[in-house]
Order: sequence, then C-alpha cells, then structure tokens
Amino acid sequence: MPQGAGDHGRNDVPGRVMDNNADTGSTPAADRAPPRSAAATIAVVLGSIGLLGAMATDAIAVLGRHTGFSLLGSIEIVQTMIVLLASSAIVLATLERNHAAVHILTERLAPRRAALLARLASAVSAMIVAVLLIGALWLLSDLWNAHERSELLHIPFRVLRAIFAATLLIVSVIFAWQAVARRTQ
Repeated sequence: MPQGAGDHGRNDVPGRVMDNNADTGSTPAADRAPPRSAAATIAVVLGSIGLLGAMATDAIAVLGRHTGFSLLGSIEIVQTMIVLLASSAIVLATLERNHAAVHILTERLAPRRAALLARLASAVSAMIVAVLLIGALWLLSDLWNAHERSELLHIPFRVLRAIFAATLLIVSVIFAWQAVARRTQ
C-alpha cells in the first residue's frame, strides 16, 4: 500500500518514513511558499500590524474588565485596525491570485482558453472594483467636510474612507495588470 493511502503516515512498517502531511498529499518541500514581491511583503506587514493591534487592544480590554480598569474606546480601535487588516488582505489576495474561485469549467478547458478566461475575469474584476472606487470617492468627497468622527476617541472617518479608496485603487490596478500581463506561474 502506498504511503498515505490509508495508513495516515504511520511509521509501523520498517523502512517507511513518517509523512505528517499524508492526508493532504503534500510534502513539506511542496508547502514552502514562493518568494513574495515587495508589494506582497508590505501588505503582509500592514495586515500584521492591524491584526496585532486589534488583538492587543482586545486583550487589554478583556484584562481590564477582570482587573477593574477599562480601555476607553477599545471597540473603535479594533474597528480601525480591522480596516487596515481587511484592506491589506484584499490587496494580498489580489496580488497572489488567491480570491475564491470555482474551476469546474476552466479545469476542463485547454490551457490557452483557461488563461484567456482568467484574463477576462481579471479585466471584469478591474472594472467592477473601479466602479466601487468611483462610489467610494464620491462618498469621500461628499463627506470630507462633514468631519465625521468616532464617538469616544474621535477617530476621523475620512481617513478610514481614504484607506478604503486607496485599497480599491490598488486592487483595480492589480486586476488590470493581471488582465494584460503574461502569467509566470
């Protein structure tokens, strides 16, 4: 019986090496991520800052509830960190072509046709995100002088909207680039 085909990587047969990834069929060498681009690294760092900021804020708030002090505005801080986290995640997923996709049709097509459909999907995605960007910029311009702020910490919403608009611009450009660039992977 081949390794991983029912034995789940057990090492009870002489000469057999244990494969901890037998259920997935992957090997540690195959699990290594390819080197990231500078843009992907920046997105990971910014997302990590958002995630760590949200986690630290929430941990301090929970600790404070149990020890008798409160972290004023902890929810507002977490919400702000989520904007940073979600924005970087969207950019990273687009850069690495990791958006959710169903390949029922494209896996049955010839590679050239599948590549053509992938380019078409990227072009359509760029246009859809560009429309969302237009709406985000419209809201940003209409509410710029409204000076909307969060209730407790007075975090300006226009900065968060600007981060969202910048994210949409970056994602639209990446999709457009993917629509015209030759895929190297």
